[in-house]
Amino acid sequence: MRYGVLGPLAVWDADGKPIKVPEAKVRALLANLLMHGGNPVPPDRLIEDLWAGRPPDGAVNTLQTKISQLRRVLGRDQVVREPAGYRLLLPGNDVVDALRFQELVERARAHGEPAVKARLFADALALWRGPAYADLAEALFAQGEIARLEELRLTVVEDQAEVRLEQGEHIALATELGKWVARHPLRERLRMAHMRALYRAGRQGDALQSFRNLQRQLAEDLGVSPGPAVSALHEAMLRQEPRLATPSVNSLSCRTNLPTPLTPLIGRRQAVSQVRTLLSSGANTRLVTLTGLGGVGKTRLALAAARDMTGLFTDGVWLVELAGLSASSTHHDIAERVIITLGLCDTAATEPDLDDLVGWLCQAVADKHLLIVLDNCEHLVEPVAVLAEAVLSAVPAGHLLITSQQILNIPGEVVHPVPPLALPEDASPETVARSSAVELFAERAAAAAPGFVLTADNAAGVSAICRRLDGIPLALELVAPRLRTLSPDELADCLNHRFAPPEVRVRGLPARQQTLRAMLDWSWQLLTADERTVLRRLAVHADGCTMPSAEAVCADRDLDAERVPDLLSRLMDRSLVVREANRFRLLESVAAYCAERLAEAGEEAAVRARFVRCYTELAEGEAERLRGPDQRRCLEHLDAETVNLRRALDFAITEKETGYAVRLVNALAWYWFLRGRLTEARRSLRAALAAYGASASVTRLTAQAWLTGIELRTSSTGPALVPAGEDPTAGIDDPVLRARLQWFIGTGLTGHGDHHAGRPLVEASLAGARTAQDRWGEAAALVEIAAHAPPQAETYAELGAALFTEIGDRWGQLRATRSLALAAERAGDHARTKQLHHEGLLAAEDLGLWTEVVEALTWLGETALAEGHTSRATELYERALSVSAERAYSRGEIHAEIGLGHAARLRGDREAARRHLNRALAKSHSAGDTTGVEASLAELNLVSHV
Repeated sequence: MRYGVLGPLAVWDADGKPIKVPEAKVRALLANLLMHGGNPVPPDRLIEDLWAGRPPDGAVNTLQTKISQLRRVLGRDQVVREPAGYRLLLPGNDVVDALRFQELVERARAHGEPAVKARLFADALALWRGPAYADLAEALFAQGEIARLEELRLTVVEDQAEVRLEQGEHIALATELGKWVARHPLRERLRMAHMRALYRAGRQGDALQSFRNLQRQLAEDLGVSPGPAVSALHEAMLRQEPRLATPSVNSLSCRTNLPTPLTPLIGRRQAVSQVRTLLSSGANTRLVTLTGLGGVGKTRLALAAARDMTGLFTDGVWLVELAGLSASSTHHDIAERVIITLGLCDTAATEPDLDDLVGWLCQAVADKHLLIVLDNCEHLVEPVAVLAEAVLSAVPAGHLLITSQQILNIPGEVVHPVPPLALPEDASPETVARSSAVELFAERAAAAAPGFVLTADNAAGVSAICRRLDGIPLALELVAPRLRTLSPDELADCLNHRFAPPEVRVRGLPARQQTLRAMLDWSWQLLTADERTVLRRLAVHADGCTMPSAEAVCADRDLDAERVPDLLSRLMDRSLVVREANRFRLLESVAAYCAERLAEAGEEAAVRARFVRCYTELAEGEAERLRGPDQRRCLEHLDAETVNLRRALDFAITEKETGYAVRLVNALAWYWFLRGRLTEARRSLRAALAAYGASASVTRLTAQAWLTGIELRTSSTGPALVPAGEDPTAGIDDPVLRARLQWFIGTGLTGHGDHHAGRPLVEASLAGARTAQDRWGEAAALVEIAAHAPPQAETYAELGAALFTEIGDRWGQLRATRSLALAAERAGDHARTKQLHHEGLLAAEDLGLWTEVVEALTWLGETALAEGHTSRATELYERALSVSAERAYSRGEIHAEIGLGHAARLRGDREAARRHLNRALAKSHSAGDTTGVEASLAELNLVSHV
């Protein structure tokens, strides 16, 4: 069940179908409960709100009637009566668009990378379908919440605008913000963002006029003058101060995916400085490995040091988490994880070879200045060493920060041991208070047991606890919640008893590692049987999980799913499970311990089977929604579950659940395509098919068809994959699926220029989709046919665009916009062509489809040159070059360099033209792009004759 309040009140079932809530008072009741976010609302408050202070006779009974009506619509268990009042069950923020909106906004504001901030803000704003609680605007009880949400929405528009201005998106913003300013003409922060966008877009006169409009409206409506900030901006524009110019690529904030820390790092200030000094000391130190026992805080130290260095690496600081990879993973698997994390484009002219992903990665980042943090490498020392050696050799400005319990032992590695936190030298209160181990323990104890403070009376007990736990951060964090029931002295005595040798010593482990193991053993023994069951089963997840996934994987016939949330809550209270937003995670050492317990319980096979089934069904459930209005949410959901989905595929193959393996890759194929992760798609489809064997089942035929379509897009010999006159979809009996796969393979063939083989498949797809009444398939086929200039191209494109708009598929609308732009260009309508390419640019940026962003920028650059606007064309080509370089999209770099060379030639700068064109020529030769070679040489020839 999902609820929408950012627009007219709406309810959808689990399949996304709308549920009608009849009768105005019942809708008002639902809205009131939603406004309280799942908290109980007293009956008298509901009566007061629903009848605006004029309740009917028998108001309590009438309210109960309305509650019953609402329960009939939503289900009896969805509206609960508690002593404090009535409560609407809301299992998470995802079920209410307003809560989801606020969560995305918080994530955006906490994130360090501007591109991610802008995208999260865009995702948040896309949830709005109209004014908040649009059909309850007259209800007095709703007006405060409506005003709050509308104000937050406007603030987010302003936040997003400022971030996008930092990224150089002023041309798009100049138009977009104009609409917001027209609706809210007196908001000065919004007006300032619009003025900056206009100014940077070359519309300085419009920017100055915007200020004059504000000045006039403030005087007429409020009798005041503009504030000092907007007045200062106006004066700076009059003086044309350099600071107002478009920021250069290198001045933008560093790109990074480092998470925001949930708690402060304690006792590591000097260590952070040391790591930073090592990594910034020059070319001789480009690989630093942080080593130490489990639970000592290697990851926290690495992230803190990396976060301090984001301004030093112009191409970003990136965290690549390897804990989710199995011990059998190769250096190619690790390279693939790095490629995905960096957002590199594997649809470039030189596609990654499955047998040399490391080489392709090194080539893609060869000229980049970046820091990659490879976290949790102890189970992958050999393959990480192979990757690290390759990066150090091929990427002169590439730096690596490794966390591992073992060193890599390769040339150039600098090892930095991470010791436990400092212990008190004696038991005096003054000395104890200065200990970093004590500081951490006290901070965690105060969070777990409110009211706890370090005093002279408990200093000796706290010191004994820290000494008994050897200053190991994880052990200190695990034991701190015990202060809810024990005093520090009692806890110290308990630890002395529990950890007395020889009972808890684990043969073969170093002393401090034995301490951590003993701490985990004790924490485990204090759990109930059901708490242990949930905890050990959670360990199967590679990257945390949501509540529904935890229920699906942990529950069985002996443990009801409805009990899992409460058990998870108890485990969080004991610091054994950590919650981040809507995900539940185990710390690495806890996860490793619980994996052992899972094996001891003999549950590995059963839990892995439930895990595979859970994530296969999750992928299948999202697959169809990827082609509708939920597209962005589905993409984000699957992004978040990427590591778990990969582990599910690995389990399905190794555990011989090959039917699930093929179902999973079939469900994910379209997602991989949309995200441009064609190498991952190709590798996964091949692996699943190899495991499945030669059976001619429809499931296998489907996977083979997806693989054919992917290989057509990643192989220079694509057309040879489909024998003449053969339909690779033959044998697939689902008419909708077959038509879509015909389109997918047909467009792959036409992309190679093989229209003779591809066009019939696309036409067959159109006929099949129409027969099956599949609007998405019909739209896709129409748009593809329109791109190849038949007499009725514009009609086909418009029909496809209308269908995609009706369905709500943003990617489809982007493809349709491209076909409409081609039709307009053929008709000589340059204004419409430019408008359509601009719309396509906005849609591509919105979805994060970077190759489409580059293509749109390049088209707009060509249009600007045709109109004689060389400065605007240069700006557009520079943006295209920047995005292409960030994503290792070599074809985009080539086209952008050629465009920059053309623009430089037209403005008479022959030296700059040659520089850009020679770069394009070199990149074309390197990429094997013959078209790029020819275009570069032709433009160079024109330069030489100027």
